[in-house]
Amino acid sequence: MKTRLLGLDPAGLKDIAVDAGLPPFAGRQMAQWIYSRRVRTLDAMTNLSKAGRERLAERYEVGVATPLGSQVSSDGTVKYLFPVGGNPDNAVEAVMIPDQERRTLCVSSQAGCRMGCKFCMTGRQGFHGNLSPADILSQLFGIAEAGRLTNAVFMGMGEPLDNWEAVKGAIEVLTADWGLGWSPKRITLSTIGVVPALERFLEESRCHLAVSLHNPFPEERLEMMPVQKVWPAEDVLKLVRQYDFTGQRRVSFEYTMFAGFNDTKRHADALVQLLKGLECRVNLIRFHRIPDFPYGTSSQPVMEAFRDRLARGGVTATIRASRGEDILAACGMLAGKHHAP
Repeated sequence: MKTRLLGLDPAGLKDIAVDAGLPPFAGRQMAQWIYSRRVRTLDAMTNLSKAGRERLAERYEVGVATPLGSQVSSDGTVKYLFPVGGNPDNAVEAVMIPDQERRTLCVSSQAGCRMGCKFCMTGRQGFHGNLSPADILSQLFGIAEAGRLTNAVFMGMGEPLDNWEAVKGAIEVLTADWGLGWSPKRITLSTIGVVPALERFLEESRCHLAVSLHNPFPEERLEMMPVQKVWPAEDVLKLVRQYDFTGQRRVSFEYTMFAGFNDTKRHADALVQLLKGLECRVNLIRFHRIPDFPYGTSSQPVMEAFRDRLARGGVTATIRASRGEDILAACGMLAGKHHAP
């Protein structure tokens, strides 16, 4: 199998170019072809010598994977299925969400997930491997809307901070001047709170942070999220409070609402106390039913009352619009499965 160039920085590409008998500056030329011009083949890099391209092609490829298929929702959301490491039997899903002028891609970082959250289809399937930077970037470069994407959210399959080195490499491509040149404000990373890697993320990037909280009471959160035993929400919040979110960088908290479990006045009041003094937003998420799970979805009036109670306590909260539910593309529903056309 050939080595993929997608995800490498100009320094890494320079070493490969020199090894193939090309001049050192060819590394930056290759970066321009891959990231700015978005070519899919080495042969398209026409300012490299033909002989050099042929030598490169013996061992390397650009490596943008082609989606195995796609599904379109009635609301315009598109779900793509991508092979992992070129293996169509091991696949992940990415979801493109259109909203007026915005085109946001929900990106996967792992095949499956080892965190085991009971309400998540990805977590239920177990862990099947980390994605490489090329696997991650293929989701952003390989879709039909690639050139029109405005934002990326690492909220797809997997826990991004359980694969931070690869995710960091992909973010570098997105934000570097030699890559896509995006502002970090266009990228949000969602995590359940892998504390050691979270500290690295907060130090090593300027992207927005979203923390999956889902319950303010430790014992109840543990029922749904085994990670609570290893990295309690209290430890996550203690770390988050050490950083400044009063400027351009934002922190939000994801709160999926389950009828009769975490949607009461008691939960709202505890959430207000937990987040007191922190400049943040709470995203209330409608739960999407999955098989063999005991809880249902909170009603719209209950969600609105919960939102308003948070607001009266000084916590900004919004109810996130559900997108792509009819194609199993909404929050918690991604499973990396092949679907019949």
